[in-house]
Amino acid sequence: MTTLSTGTALSFEGTSLVAPDCSYGGKISAIRATDEHTVTFEMCAADPAFEAKSAFIVFGIQPSEHIAAAGPTKELLTNPIGTGPFKLDAWNRGDSIILKRNDTYWGTKPNYETLVFRWSTSGASQLNELRSGTVDQISTVSPDDFDAVKNDPDLQFLPQMGPNTLYLGMTNTFEPFNNVKVRQAIAMGIDRQRIVDNYYPDGSELATHFTPCTIPNGCSGEDWYGFDPVAAKALLAEAGFPDGFKTKIYYRDVFRTYLPEPSTIAVEFQSQLKANLGIDAEVAPMESGEFIGQATSGKLDGFYLLGWGADYPHITNFLDYHFGKDTQQFGASLPEIYEALAKGSSIADVEEAKPVYEAANNAIRELVPMVPIAHAAAGSAARAYVKNAGYRPFGAKQFNLADPGKDTMVVMQNAEPISLYCGDESDGESTLVCTQITETLLDYAQDSGDIVGALATSCDPSADATAWTCHLREGVKFTDGSDFDANDVVASYAAGLDASNPTHVGNTGAFDYFASLWGIMNAPAAK
Repeated sequence: MTTLSTGTALSFEGTSLVAPDCSYGGKISAIRATDEHTVTFEMCAADPAFEAKSAFIVFGIQPSEHIAAAGPTKELLTNPIGTGPFKLDAWNRGDSIILKRNDTYWGTKPNYETLVFRWSTSGASQLNELRSGTVDQISTVSPDDFDAVKNDPDLQFLPQMGPNTLYLGMTNTFEPFNNVKVRQAIAMGIDRQRIVDNYYPDGSELATHFTPCTIPNGCSGEDWYGFDPVAAKALLAEAGFPDGFKTKIYYRDVFRTYLPEPSTIAVEFQSQLKANLGIDAEVAPMESGEFIGQATSGKLDGFYLLGWGADYPHITNFLDYHFGKDTQQFGASLPEIYEALAKGSSIADVEEAKPVYEAANNAIRELVPMVPIAHAAAGSAARAYVKNAGYRPFGAKQFNLADPGKDTMVVMQNAEPISLYCGDESDGESTLVCTQITETLLDYAQDSGDIVGALATSCDPSADATAWTCHLREGVKFTDGSDFDANDVVASYAAGLDASNPTHVGNTGAFDYFASLWGIMNAPAAK
């Protein structure tokens, strides 16, 4: 059984997380606080994406004592304690989140005191507030308003360059989606180009693969099915549904980069499914948190609209999260896909990994767990006076680097965060706020996907990349006044990785990123 054990090194009593062995199927065999400012990750196999993963905000670090006290009670969801440039002041449910400057921050301190997050699901509403000056920056601009923002001298248009994908999901544990011929018919029966042409801004692309082609090996393998309603209808009949069937299309009414007008695009899918395949699909909007929880746990009996924006610049971020062995989102995981992904994730050389990802992408195409639709061009906006308002390609915006020229900056995003414990969240609204409060071992550069130091000045691999030694930054304090050390790293990862740990509670308890990118130790046997 994996436990947090202690051992003494000099005057520092370090902790460790150790898996009994690697048969649990995960990436990590042990994490050890070898001294106060050194943490060693021992891997079950080489993991070339280690640095990119460890820079992702869901693996943010909080004090070990706070995790021990607040993890089992779910207080972590509303009371994060981090080392970041801001600290939580108030969460006014349904209205706003107020952050205050962390005056003891080790890095670049904000030159203003208060950061306020508000939210609106409407792109038009966000833009109206920006024009009126009640907010300083917004998360999303509707494609129809791009030119208006660019031509407004009081505003600045902010292109968002991160790779993303919209997809139409299905859950293969529900009928008729347990029939691969049904899924293949749907793949051929949707005019995806029509959706891109009519609902997405210039620069958007039809998805030939689930992963955008800007990610190495993302587009290895065959392109997706072309639109062929005749063949699709024939295949659906062959599957036993010559007259279609009744179902639902679930979505959350939240404006996203990859889904700019959720209700409008949902109706477009509804119309196409009826006209091309005879499928009657009721449009069913859901509350954001409920939708994400139901979708990621594979509990939606019907179609659903969801998407993905790159968290880090590696194909594992797109494929392993969605199609890995432990992923529940599309129902039963498919070995034809996840076995190739497990092999590819340990190969550092892009060309050497190419045939593996060709096989994985071809299996995704053949088995159709979902239908990839579009890679969207996107933009946001800010008042003209806000300096350094732009976004980096990977990772959420760091607002300590922005300058509103006044004491308070107000940002409007697309929805209220689900929680502020991002170890067990996957929505962008939660991770944007978490990024201001908590920090990770490494980080992404402002102008690229390069990895830079954060709470660790570096993480260095062993010769065979089966161990990573992270050298922690000294003199860093949490906002509760406690000192940051190696035990905080072990405790933060243990809360997500070890199902037997009393702090492994979270919000839904799924810990999707920990499960898909590292693997869960001591997971209870499936019933």
